[in-house]
Amino acid sequence: MARKALIAANWKMYKTPAEAKAFVDAFLPLVAGHTRDEIALFPSPVLLPTVIEAAKGSNVAVGAQNVHFAEEGAYTGETSIAQLIAVGGTHTLIGHSERRQYFAETDEIVNKKLHAALKHNIVPVVCIGELLAEREAGRTADVLRTQVTGAFAGITAEMAKPIVIAYEPVWAIGTGKTATPEMAAVAHSTIRAEVAKLLGVGIADAMRILYGGSVKPDNATDLIGQEEIDGALVGGASLKPDSFEKIVKY
Repeated sequence: MARKALIAANWKMYKTPAEAKAFVDAFLPLVAGHTRDEIALFPSPVLLPTVIEAAKGSNVAVGAQNVHFAEEGAYTGETSIAQLIAVGGTHTLIGHSERRQYFAETDEIVNKKLHAALKHNIVPVVCIGELLAEREAGRTADVLRTQVTGAFAGITAEMAKPIVIAYEPVWAIGTGKTATPEMAAVAHSTIRAEVAKLLGVGIADAMRILYGGSVKPDNATDLIGQEEIDGALVGGASLKPDSFEKIVKY
């Protein structure tokens, strides 16, 4: 089944509003008319209105790096999905490894956020991946299956259609290390097989699974060219327009 790739930029905690607008103004002409892939930018929360306004009417979507699962409430420092929708956001990352590592997000929290995103028609990009110690212990497949099962608790096949998964081996994020295309493809196959077990082969075949972990212009083609890999979640290499353009046009 042909799956349209998604090339996503995770800007993490970088850029001011002025820098974000300058990026979008420079980037949009570089990818104007590019329809082979979907393109999405994930800036930090205070940048969302600026980036959404700058990208309005273009082929570039904008989403949040994180949302809370509650509709509203006393959750200082958090962003609700209603707030994201109000400023025009259409996507959100859920369970990025840095959220899991530094902010104690569990599979249960990821699951709650996934349900909230689907309820409000926000496209969720659910991030999963193993630690270096887990890979070295031969536990990669077990970790991925556990994270998929936890994230998808209570999710039905009908609900699951908008979901995107991003496989990000934690040992390859910001380290310069990258899973080989073959290693990444094996992990993606494991993830897809688990989705098939939970939700059926049809849903699994249609679900996009991105690779994230030190994706750069010089390795994007080999990675995204793998049959099982349906795009990329890009960190540092997405911070400059020309660099991210090269990845989009892998």
